Amino acid sequence: MAGPVAVVATLSAVALGVLTSNPVVPGTEDLLASSSNAAAGISASGVAQRSDVVSRSERRQEARQEARAEARQDKRQAARREARQDAREQKATLRAVRTADTRLWTTTELNLWTTPDGDARRVGLVDSLEKVLVTGRKDGDKVEIVVDGTSRWVTAGYLADEKPETGPSLGGQCTNGSSIDAGRPSLYDIHDVVCANWPEITAYGTWRGDGEHGQGRAIDIMTSGATGWEVAEFLRAHYSELGIEYIIYSQQIWSVERNGEGWRGMSDRGSTTANHYDHVHVTVY
Repeated sequence: MAGPVAVVATLSAVALGVLTSNPVVPGTEDLLASSSNAAAGISASGVAQRSDVVSRSERRQEARQEARAEARQDKRQAARREARQDAREQKATLRAVRTADTRLWTTTELNLWTTPDGDARRVGLVDSLEKVLVTGRKDGDKVEIVVDGTSRWVTAGYLADEKPETGPSLGGQCTNGSSIDAGRPSLYDIHDVVCANWPEITAYGTWRGDGEHGQGRAIDIMTSGATGWEVAEFLRAHYSELGIEYIIYSQQIWSVERNGEGWRGMSDRGSTTANHYDHVHVTVY
Protein backbone atom coordinates (compact mmCIF):
# COMPACT_ATOMS: atom_id res chain seq x y z
CA MET A 1 0.00 0.00 0.00
CA ALA A 2 2.87 2.32 0.55
CA GLY A 3 3.86 2.36 -3.17
CA PRO A 4 0.60 3.65 -4.70
CA VAL A 5 0.30 6.35 -2.09
CA ALA A 6 3.74 7.70 -2.96
CA VAL A 7 2.92 7.89 -6.68
CA VAL A 8 -0.23 9.84 -6.00
CA ALA A 9 1.67 12.32 -3.83
CA THR A 10 4.32 12.81 -6.45
CA LEU A 11 1.81 13.58 -9.20
CA SER A 12 0.05 16.09 -7.00
CA ALA A 13 3.28 17.89 -6.28
CA VAL A 14 4.20 18.09 -9.96
CA ALA A 15 0.80 19.45 -10.89
CA LEU A 16 1.03 22.05 -8.17
CA GLY A 17 4.50 23.14 -9.39
CA VAL A 18 3.30 23.54 -12.96
CA LEU A 19 0.41 25.68 -11.86
CA THR A 20 2.55 27.98 -9.70
CA SER A 21 5.34 28.49 -12.32
CA ASN A 22 3.08 30.75 -14.58
CA PRO A 23 1.00 32.75 -12.15
CA VAL A 24 -1.79 34.94 -13.60
CA VAL A 25 -2.48 38.23 -11.80
CA PRO A 26 -6.13 39.16 -11.87
CA GLY A 27 -6.97 42.11 -14.29
CA THR A 28 -3.68 41.99 -16.19
CA GLU A 29 -5.31 40.62 -19.29
CA ASP A 30 -7.27 43.87 -19.81
CA LEU A 31 -4.16 46.05 -19.17
CA LEU A 32 -2.12 44.21 -21.77
CA ALA A 33 -4.85 44.48 -24.34
CA SER A 34 -5.24 48.20 -23.66
CA SER A 35 -1.49 48.86 -24.08
CA SER A 36 -1.39 46.96 -27.32
CA ASN A 37 -4.34 48.92 -28.71
CA ALA A 38 -2.77 52.24 -27.64
CA ALA A 39 0.49 51.46 -29.44
CA ALA A 40 -1.38 50.52 -32.55
CA GLY A 41 -3.35 53.80 -32.34
CA ILE A 42 -0.19 55.95 -32.01
CA SER A 43 1.38 54.24 -34.99
CA ALA A 44 -1.72 54.78 -37.11
CA SER A 45 -1.94 58.46 -36.06
CA GLY A 46 1.68 59.11 -37.11
CA VAL A 47 1.08 57.61 -40.50
CA ALA A 48 -2.05 59.67 -40.94
CA GLN A 49 -0.24 62.92 -40.00
CA ARG A 50 2.62 62.23 -42.42
CA SER A 51 0.13 61.46 -45.12
CA ASP A 52 -1.71 64.74 -44.46
CA VAL A 53 1.56 66.78 -44.67
CA VAL A 54 2.46 65.12 -47.95
CA SER A 55 -1.01 65.81 -49.32
CA ARG A 56 -0.84 69.53 -48.42
CA SER A 57 2.63 69.87 -49.99
CA GLU A 58 1.41 68.24 -53.15
CA ARG A 59 -1.61 70.54 -53.30
CA ARG A 60 0.61 73.64 -52.91
CA GLN A 61 2.92 72.41 -55.65
CA GLU A 62 -0.03 71.74 -57.91
CA ALA A 63 -1.40 75.23 -57.19
CA ARG A 64 1.95 76.82 -58.07
CA GLN A 65 2.14 74.85 -61.28
CA GLU A 66 -1.39 75.87 -62.19
CA ALA A 67 -0.59 79.54 -61.45
CA ARG A 68 2.53 79.42 -63.63
CA ALA A 69 0.59 77.75 -66.41
CA GLU A 70 -2.13 80.44 -66.20
CA ALA A 71 0.51 83.18 -66.25
CA ARG A 72 2.12 81.71 -69.35
CA GLN A 73 -1.28 81.44 -70.98
CA ASP A 74 -2.11 85.07 -70.13
CA LYS A 75 1.25 86.19 -71.51
CA ARG A 76 0.69 84.32 -74.77
CA GLN A 77 -2.80 85.79 -75.10
CA ALA A 78 -1.50 89.31 -74.41
CA ALA A 79 1.23 88.85 -77.02
CA ARG A 80 -1.34 87.69 -79.56
CA ARG A 81 -3.59 90.68 -78.78
CA GLU A 82 -0.63 93.07 -79.13
CA ALA A 83 0.40 91.46 -82.42
CA ARG A 84 -3.15 91.81 -83.75
CA GLN A 85 -3.27 95.45 -82.63
CA ASP A 86 0.10 96.16 -84.28
CA ALA A 87 -1.11 94.54 -87.47
CA ARG A 88 -4.27 96.70 -87.46
CA GLU A 89 -2.24 99.86 -86.83
CA GLN A 90 0.21 99.04 -89.61
CA LYS A 91 -2.65 98.40 -91.99
CA ALA A 92 -4.29 101.70 -91.04
CA THR A 93 -0.99 103.55 -91.45
CA LEU A 94 -0.36 102.06 -94.89
CA ARG A 95 -3.88 103.01 -95.94
CA ALA A 96 -3.43 106.58 -94.64
CA VAL A 97 -0.09 106.98 -96.42
CA ARG A 98 -1.46 105.62 -99.71
CA THR A 99 -4.56 107.83 -99.69
CA ALA A 100 -2.92 111.07 -98.47
CA ASP A 101 -3.52 113.83 -101.01
CA THR A 102 -3.39 117.13 -99.07
CA ARG A 103 -0.29 119.30 -98.83
CA LEU A 104 0.31 121.98 -96.22
CA TRP A 105 3.12 124.43 -95.49
CA THR A 106 5.33 124.15 -92.41
CA THR A 107 5.49 127.43 -90.54
CA THR A 108 8.62 126.50 -88.58
CA GLU A 109 11.27 123.78 -88.38
CA LEU A 110 9.70 120.60 -87.01
CA ASN A 111 11.06 117.40 -85.47
CA LEU A 112 10.04 114.17 -87.20
CA TRP A 113 8.86 111.35 -84.90
CA THR A 114 8.25 107.68 -85.66
CA THR A 115 4.99 107.52 -83.68
CA PRO A 116 2.75 109.98 -81.83
CA ASP A 117 3.24 108.41 -78.39
CA GLY A 118 5.86 108.67 -75.68
CA ASP A 119 7.90 105.78 -77.11
CA ALA A 120 8.55 107.66 -80.36
CA ARG A 121 12.06 108.13 -81.75
CA ARG A 122 13.16 111.41 -83.34
CA VAL A 123 14.42 110.58 -86.82
CA GLY A 124 15.00 113.94 -88.47
CA LEU A 125 13.76 117.44 -89.19
CA VAL A 126 11.54 119.10 -91.75
CA ASP A 127 12.49 122.67 -92.60
CA SER A 128 10.31 125.73 -92.28
CA LEU A 129 8.38 126.78 -95.40
CA GLU A 130 8.31 123.22 -96.75
CA LYS A 131 5.18 121.81 -98.37
CA VAL A 132 4.43 118.41 -96.82
CA LEU A 133 1.89 115.68 -97.53
CA VAL A 134 -0.55 115.14 -94.64
CA THR A 135 -2.78 112.15 -93.93
CA GLY A 136 -5.41 113.92 -91.85
CA ARG A 137 -4.76 111.72 -88.82
CA LYS A 138 -4.12 113.33 -85.44
CA ASP A 139 -3.14 111.78 -82.11
CA GLY A 140 -2.83 114.01 -79.07
CA ASP A 141 -0.56 116.93 -79.93
CA LYS A 142 0.85 115.24 -83.05
CA VAL A 143 -0.32 115.10 -86.67
CA GLU A 144 0.78 112.59 -89.28
CA ILE A 145 2.65 113.55 -92.43
CA VAL A 146 4.27 111.50 -95.19
CA VAL A 147 8.02 111.75 -95.76
CA ASP A 148 9.53 109.69 -98.57
CA GLY A 149 6.53 107.37 -98.50
CA THR A 150 6.84 106.76 -94.75
CA SER A 151 4.57 107.81 -91.92
CA ARG A 152 6.06 110.48 -89.67
CA TRP A 153 4.55 112.60 -86.91
CA VAL A 154 5.07 116.30 -86.15
CA THR A 155 3.78 118.70 -83.52
CA ALA A 156 0.34 120.04 -84.38
CA GLY A 157 -0.31 123.72 -84.95
CA TYR A 158 2.57 124.43 -87.34
CA LEU A 159 1.02 123.55 -90.70
CA ALA A 160 -0.75 126.11 -92.88
CA ASP A 161 -2.80 126.10 -96.09
CA GLU A 162 -1.00 129.15 -97.46
CA LYS A 163 2.72 129.72 -97.61
CA PRO A 164 3.61 131.96 -94.66
CA GLU A 165 4.97 135.41 -95.34
CA THR A 166 8.61 135.54 -94.42
CA GLY A 167 9.61 138.43 -92.18
CA PRO A 168 13.03 140.04 -91.96
CA SER A 169 15.78 138.00 -90.34
CA LEU A 170 19.45 138.23 -89.53
CA GLY A 171 21.80 136.99 -92.21
CA GLY A 172 21.11 136.82 -95.91
CA GLN A 173 22.97 138.44 -98.76
CA CYS A 174 22.89 141.93 -100.18
CA THR A 175 22.04 141.57 -103.85
CA ASN A 176 21.16 145.12 -104.91
CA GLY A 177 24.74 146.26 -105.46
CA SER A 178 24.88 148.75 -102.59
CA SER A 179 27.95 149.00 -100.36
CA ILE A 180 29.38 151.15 -97.61
CA ASP A 181 32.71 152.36 -96.28
CA ALA A 182 32.59 152.39 -92.50
CA GLY A 183 34.68 152.32 -89.39
CA ARG A 184 33.12 149.77 -87.04
CA PRO A 185 32.67 146.20 -88.36
CA SER A 186 29.16 146.10 -86.92
CA LEU A 187 28.10 148.81 -89.42
CA TYR A 188 28.83 146.41 -92.26
CA ASP A 189 26.61 143.84 -90.55
CA ILE A 190 23.81 146.38 -90.27
CA HIS A 191 24.13 147.31 -93.94
CA ASP A 192 24.10 143.67 -95.04
CA VAL A 193 21.05 142.69 -92.99
CA VAL A 194 19.05 145.75 -94.08
CA CYS A 195 20.03 145.26 -97.71
CA ALA A 196 19.11 141.54 -97.61
CA ASN A 197 15.66 142.19 -96.12
CA TRP A 198 14.85 145.50 -97.83
CA PRO A 199 16.60 145.40 -101.19
CA GLU A 200 14.66 148.48 -102.32
CA ILE A 201 16.85 150.56 -99.98
CA THR A 202 20.02 151.44 -101.87
CA ALA A 203 21.36 154.61 -100.21
CA TYR A 204 23.38 154.65 -96.99
CA GLY A 205 25.48 157.31 -95.28
CA THR A 206 28.44 156.60 -93.02
CA TRP A 207 31.40 158.97 -92.83
CA ARG A 208 30.79 162.61 -92.07
CA GLY A 209 33.01 165.14 -90.43
CA ASP A 210 31.06 165.52 -87.21
CA GLY A 211 30.07 163.50 -84.16
CA GLU A 212 29.63 159.74 -84.27
CA HIS A 213 29.76 159.69 -88.08
CA GLY A 214 33.24 161.18 -87.89
CA GLN A 215 34.20 158.48 -85.39
CA GLY A 216 33.05 155.73 -87.75
CA ARG A 217 30.29 154.64 -85.33
CA ALA A 218 27.11 155.69 -87.20
CA ILE A 219 25.15 154.84 -90.33
CA ASP A 220 22.16 156.55 -91.95
CA ILE A 221 19.72 154.26 -93.76
CA MET A 222 17.89 156.38 -96.32
CA THR A 223 14.23 155.39 -96.13
CA SER A 224 10.94 156.86 -94.90
CA GLY A 225 7.36 156.10 -93.94
CA ALA A 226 6.26 152.60 -92.89
CA THR A 227 9.38 150.99 -94.31
CA GLY A 228 11.50 153.18 -92.08
CA TRP A 229 9.61 151.96 -89.03
CA GLU A 230 9.99 148.34 -90.14
CA VAL A 231 13.75 148.83 -90.35
CA ALA A 232 13.94 150.72 -87.05
CA GLU A 233 11.88 148.16 -85.15
CA PHE A 234 13.83 145.26 -86.63
CA LEU A 235 17.15 146.82 -85.64
CA ARG A 236 15.85 147.54 -82.15
CA ALA A 237 14.78 143.91 -81.78
CA HIS A 238 18.31 142.77 -82.70
CA TYR A 239 20.33 145.51 -81.05
CA SER A 240 22.39 143.02 -79.03
CA GLU A 241 23.48 140.91 -82.01
CA LEU A 242 24.33 144.02 -84.05
CA GLY A 243 26.08 146.00 -81.30
CA ILE A 244 23.66 148.96 -81.47
CA GLU A 245 23.75 151.71 -78.83
CA TYR A 246 20.79 153.82 -80.02
CA ILE A 247 18.45 154.45 -82.99
CA ILE A 248 16.71 157.62 -84.18
CA TYR A 249 13.80 157.75 -86.61
CA SER A 250 10.88 160.09 -87.27
CA GLN A 251 11.81 162.42 -84.40
CA GLN A 252 11.85 159.43 -81.99
CA ILE A 253 14.82 157.94 -80.18
CA TRP A 254 15.40 154.55 -78.58
CA SER A 255 18.52 153.66 -76.59
CA VAL A 256 19.88 150.64 -74.81
CA GLU A 257 20.49 152.74 -71.70
CA ARG A 258 16.80 153.68 -71.46
CA ASN A 259 15.38 150.58 -73.12
CA GLY A 260 12.53 150.30 -70.63
CA GLU A 261 11.11 153.62 -71.81
CA GLY A 262 10.72 152.50 -75.44
CA TRP A 263 10.68 155.17 -78.14
CA ARG A 264 10.96 158.71 -76.76
CA GLY A 265 10.02 161.95 -78.48
CA MET A 266 12.70 164.48 -79.49
CA SER A 267 12.61 168.24 -79.84
CA ASP A 268 12.01 169.74 -83.28
CA ARG A 269 15.27 170.39 -85.07
CA GLY A 270 13.66 172.28 -87.93
CA SER A 271 13.89 170.10 -91.02
CA THR A 272 12.83 166.71 -92.35
CA THR A 273 16.39 165.44 -92.40
CA ALA A 274 17.35 166.95 -89.03
CA ASN A 275 14.29 165.33 -87.46
CA HIS A 276 15.18 161.99 -89.14
CA TYR A 277 12.00 161.60 -91.18
CA ASP A 278 13.88 160.57 -94.30
CA HIS A 279 16.40 158.15 -92.79
CA VAL A 280 17.02 155.82 -89.87
CA HIS A 281 20.09 156.81 -87.88
CA VAL A 282 21.96 154.03 -86.05
CA THR A 283 24.89 154.46 -83.66
CA VAL A 284 26.94 151.45 -82.54
CA TYR A 285 29.32 150.97 -79.66
